[in-house]
Amino acid sequence: MVIVKDFKTVTKENGEVFSLLVVQGGVEPVKSQRTGRIYFTVRTAKVPTTFDEEICKSVLGTTFDGEIKKVACEPYKFVITETGEEIEMQHRWEYVDENLDLMQAHVLSTTEAIK
Repeated sequence: MVIVKDFKTVTKENGEVFSLLVVQGGVEPVKSQRTGRIYFTVRTAKVPTTFDEEICKSVLGTTFDGEIKKVACEPYKFVITETGEEIEMQHRWEYVDENLDLMQAHVLSTTEAIK
């Protein structure tokens, strides 16, 4: 289960404006690679929408089925704001709803014929 915590308005290089919902998963325990100790964290992801600012504000606090998962991607640079350290990342956190994926996998497109 994820909850809509915030939204962001983004302007693309071509001037197009769109909104992102910031969704947050549940609390999960994680073992520190550096210290070996357990700590608790929550994962967040940004999901593009077709919503305007008014609708984005109205859905704050809404919950959805699904979770935030680690997804491999092309390497990119990331700066840790607390320390200023630049690191290279090879993953991103993405909202995933496996039930929705499963349902779409079983729906026929309008161009397919039933035999």
